[in-house]
Amino acid sequence: MVADNKLHIKIRPMVQTDIDDVVKIEEASYGKHHWSRESFFNELSNDLAFYFCAINDENKIVGYIGTWQIMEEAHITNVSVNPEYRRKKIGEALLHQAIENCYSNKVKYITLEVRVSNEKAINLYEKYGFKSLGTRKGYYQDNNEDALIMWTENIFYDKFKTLYNENIENLKKVIVINE
Repeated sequence: MVADNKLHIKIRPMVQTDIDDVVKIEEASYGKHHWSRESFFNELSNDLAFYFCAINDENKIVGYIGTWQIMEEAHITNVSVNPEYRRKKIGEALLHQAIENCYSNKVKYITLEVRVSNEKAINLYEKYGFKSLGTRKGYYQDNNEDALIMWTENIFYDKFKTLYNENIENLKKVIVINE
């Protein structure tokens, strides 16, 4: 935090030297059922993958998000925030970055899977206009939990853009991104 009482973070593309810190966040978030270092190295060499890290004012990685973008669709592969930095809107800022990247690349629809028990994440996605369109039974291997399949409508439609812009204005009241 700085004098204006807002959290200041920088969001930038993930690079290979970030992977060790990202895997630590993965371990803290998902226990032994987390993505491996090799998985992240592979993602960074995947032309369809876009990964971003949130960096605090102490130059520490505090979260990350990844998407695959194929034609007009993006799939959020993973998003996580260091447990010490949760409830500070960093996950929302990362989601904002992913959506902005989709706009830049002319991606129209965004999808993801989320644990049915992860109410905080579901609430965030619903806040941004994601809708549940079904479940994947037993999707998560660690406990056989179901996943909600969530989608946005076309992000270029006025309805989505209006909601998105309102959310970003509210987000900017509590967090400063890339300034």
